[in-house]
Amino acid sequence: MRSKLVAGNWKMHGSLSGNQGLLQAVRDGVKGNAAVAVCVPYPYLAQARAVLEGGSVAWGAQDVSEHAQGAFTGEVSGAMLVDFGCRYVLVGHSERRSFYGDTDAVVAAKFTAALKAGLTPVLCVGESLAEREAGTTGEVVTRQIDAVLSSSGVAAFSSAVVAYEPVWAIGTGRTASPAQAQEVHALIRQRFARDSAEVASGLQILYGGSVKPGNAKELFGQPDIDGGLIGGASLVAEDFLAICAAA
Repeated sequence: MRSKLVAGNWKMHGSLSGNQGLLQAVRDGVKGNAAVAVCVPYPYLAQARAVLEGGSVAWGAQDVSEHAQGAFTGEVSGAMLVDFGCRYVLVGHSERRSFYGDTDAVVAAKFTAALKAGLTPVLCVGESLAEREAGTTGEVVTRQIDAVLSSSGVAAFSSAVVAYEPVWAIGTGRTASPAQAQEVHALIRQRFARDSAEVASGLQILYGGSVKPGNAKELFGQPDIDGGLIGGASLVAEDFLAICAAA
């Protein structure tokens, strides 16, 4: 059985004072065998490390530069994230793709950079509402995965995580039904199995799209859903811990 992973994505939320109680509550409240991580904005990485270091909760960042170093003002390299003790980093989140123009090629380059730095990239893939209604979900998700496979190869995913995040279900209150989510997760695993049955079998595939305490158990109970990438609910300790317990 694949282990479960629950990762909280804080997006652009937080403050030093507010974070302290949230991080402490998560640190002290996580029980069970599921792996748990929080991906916080860059300015709060030092705080996350100070509160979480030595415990069972890992921390990470929400993006990484495709460049190792150089004249790239405003960018943050993988090595810099490692300096702050990060284990995970999100790459290709739908908001990076849609708001900041991260193309499939850029996402593939960021994935490679994360691995080279010793980070575990969480590759985010997913379709818009228009793409789902057009019946092209499989085509879109496969294209996004293929871009990374072409660049890094399937073996790289032995040290990576995939998160399926239907764009139409992020922050909208809409959630893919367990059956809808499972269908795409199975498709993702089948795509990897074409290149390596071993990698596909061990790959953690998370669901991200308005996961809440009330729906987490049923979602995580699907055979190909290995945990969640949690947005808004990760900002409320009680909700996030309930989701972790469901895993």
